[in-house]
Amino acid sequence: MSQMPQLSACPSCEEPLESGDRFCGACGYDLSAVPERPQDNPTITMNGSVPAQGAPAGDYPERPPAPPSGAPWPAPGPADAQAPAAAVPMPPEAPPATGVRFDRRPEPEQTQPDEYLLQAPDPRVSAEPAAPAAGAGGKVCVACRAGRVDDDGYCENCGHAQPRERDHMEQESGPMAAVSDRGLRHHRNEDAFAIGTTALPDGTPASVAIVCDGVSSATRPDDASQAASRAASEAVLAALPRGAHPQQAMHDAIVAASRAVNSLAAEPATALEQAPHQNAPACTIVGAVVTSGLLIVGWVGDSRAYWVPVDRSAPPARLTEDDSWAAQMVAAGLMNEAEAYADERAHAITGWLGADAYELEPHTAAFKPDRPGVVVVCTDGLWNYAEAAEEMARVLPPDAAAHPLHSARVLVGHALDGGGHDNVTVALVPFPAVPQGAGSA
Repeated sequence: MSQMPQLSACPSCEEPLESGDRFCGACGYDLSAVPERPQDNPTITMNGSVPAQGAPAGDYPERPPAPPSGAPWPAPGPADAQAPAAAVPMPPEAPPATGVRFDRRPEPEQTQPDEYLLQAPDPRVSAEPAAPAAGAGGKVCVACRAGRVDDDGYCENCGHAQPRERDHMEQESGPMAAVSDRGLRHHRNEDAFAIGTTALPDGTPASVAIVCDGVSSATRPDDASQAASRAASEAVLAALPRGAHPQQAMHDAIVAASRAVNSLAAEPATALEQAPHQNAPACTIVGAVVTSGLLIVGWVGDSRAYWVPVDRSAPPARLTEDDSWAAQMVAAGLMNEAEAYADERAHAITGWLGADAYELEPHTAAFKPDRPGVVVVCTDGLWNYAEAAEEMARVLPPDAAAHPLHSARVLVGHALDGGGHDNVTVALVPFPAVPQGAGSA
């Protein structure tokens, strides 16, 4: 039988009570009806610590020592000894997964709005001739096409902020082209690309395309993607003329890109931008090397490469497998592809380039197509709107091999028409490679 609780005031009328009273002298309330105060012992684990079995109420494990200055918080417990140093927590009600990172910044950390309703002109539509800007050499606003842009990047007529250099990028290199766009929902473009042509020792032409997607939940994702694309492209273009096998060159290029991204973690700029719950700079990567008879792809993360034959009666194909939660569920037979990619955890990536990556595992694959075609190298900002190879083939213009720049613009426009929820980047590489100097007609 539990003892009657010790109360200083009646819970009914709040009048003072004398010690040992069974009934309230003011209102007659039966004080024995008040339930006993429960034991103040937590039933949920905190930071992985649980009371020892049989421990009396109120006994808890000794508080762990404070981590040294500069150490990440919370400090990993014994159960986390094999886990990566900075795995991003799963969303509420989702089981934790080692080596998984979400490619979205947690809502509380967003200091910039997601939506910008007033956008620059559609990149697929050539702009009308702009009115002369006020003053010699002035820059004309892309929105109203009349006002002069001030030194801070705003229109003096309508106040519209002008696109930054990376908001929309286009490049044509010989027979291939690439386009990258900020999209309609992000405040900056965190994608990057690099394309180039070279020749093998026997003079055979080779085309190289690298596309990288910065991980939004990381620090400086835009710098990470740019550093990775440049390092990988430079490595491949330098290795091929020396006689390196294209597949080995692609593998080594991904390793070089990883080192470039890792080096950003030690830069002062990373410390300045670092915010709570953000990780080291990180990105995904996908690349293609095309020669006269060989097609090589390499990747880490969920950026993809597709094969679309010129003869559309032949089947297209996806050339890469995502390093993602959804891909793992499908591979394990736990979900079909539609179910997996409909889940909120679908785009949690299990592989990336960055100082806190669980482990670097570059994937490479070699193909020998028996007919001409086009390699589509892209970020998920595009393939989210054309996921299956058949969908990508339907969206890609039939003359993509002859007009890669126009076709890349069409693909970016398709993603923008679909909502443009992410940065969009695509590079188109015709197969087989053609001699340098050939390009869009």
